[in-house]
Amino acid sequence: MAEISREQIMNVLSGVVDPDTGKDVVRANMVSGLVIKGGNVGFALEVDPAEAPRKEALRKACEAAVDAIPGVLSVSAVLTAHRASPAAAAAPRGQAHAHGHAHGPAGGQPRPAEKPAIEGIRSIVAVASGKGGVGKSTTAVNLAIALRDRGLKVGLLDADIYGPSIPRMLGISGRPQSPDGKKLIPMQNWGIVCMSIGFLIAEDTPMIWRGPMVMSALEQMLREVAWGPLDVLVVDLPPGTGDAQLTMAQRVPLTGAVIVSTPQDIALLDARKGLAMFRRVDVPVMGIVENMSYFCCPNCGHRTEIFAHGGARKTAAELGCDFLGEIPLDIRIRETSDAGEPIVASEPGSPHAAAYRAIAEKVAAKIEEALGEQQRRAPKIVIQ
Repeated sequence: MAEISREQIMNVLSGVVDPDTGKDVVRANMVSGLVIKGGNVGFALEVDPAEAPRKEALRKACEAAVDAIPGVLSVSAVLTAHRASPAAAAAPRGQAHAHGHAHGPAGGQPRPAEKPAIEGIRSIVAVASGKGGVGKSTTAVNLAIALRDRGLKVGLLDADIYGPSIPRMLGISGRPQSPDGKKLIPMQNWGIVCMSIGFLIAEDTPMIWRGPMVMSALEQMLREVAWGPLDVLVVDLPPGTGDAQLTMAQRVPLTGAVIVSTPQDIALLDARKGLAMFRRVDVPVMGIVENMSYFCCPNCGHRTEIFAHGGARKTAAELGCDFLGEIPLDIRIRETSDAGEPIVASEPGSPHAAAYRAIAEKVAAKIEEALGEQQRRAPKIVIQ
């Protein structure tokens, strides 16, 4: 099979005309970030933010055109809209700097960004880590199932655009459907509804996307998916404090964040950064989970603290947040995750499942506490 070229794709896209301008998307310089990998194609359409809702039909037309090229296995097109920050929009009332930040008249504090609610979702909990390899996705999946076991309706968003792993961990394959052409129906397994970029591209396709494309893809997976009704949406964030984390923190009404770390000092340094980021953007930190906390030999039962122990609990105390619990380093957690059979679902009687359920109990209590606080702060209308 001949390799698909950039010229082929651009040639096909030059036949897709934007009805608003009468120009094709190539001549209008709308196509950016084109990536081709083994028959899998990804690109962005740069549009004016005010026109983004009307450009969805154009995005789908571009996808369909590229999908018709022989040899194309999958196509992922996203709308990229460069938005002015709320602070910049407020600049006439204060002083705007060249870097786009604006300071209001009172105290020089930046104006908070609007965070419109997502239809049908009662609460949103982000699971984050300062660095990769600490078991954040495994924690997110098992936390979601443990919350389900408490009788809650739970969804799981895989926000790790560059390394989506949730489809494999939940044992889900295939592509989501959109009967009405407007919203995707999330995939489902183990009683959890789920959405991931991994459902839309081949598993080995690299996502070489810049910040605005990541932000646009996250917005679409959040707001163009028929999620509800859900009691809680668990969001598995990528590691670090980059574009995806800021998009979620600044544009989505997060109920709170759970930080996952291993006990060693180097991981906890990065966990502190993640915790500081959420606090800086006014997202409550529900607490820290210590993953790979200790290892118990399955043969003799001897306990070994491979990555040290207790570092997350100590860090939580120093930073004034809760310690949610510790999860051991155990081969069954790894095996069940790789097999798409999360341990809380496949081995509910195991001590590891009990550890996740104990964490879920604390998180559920914090969700109710946060929602109760929001309700108390809501304005009351008095009719006299």
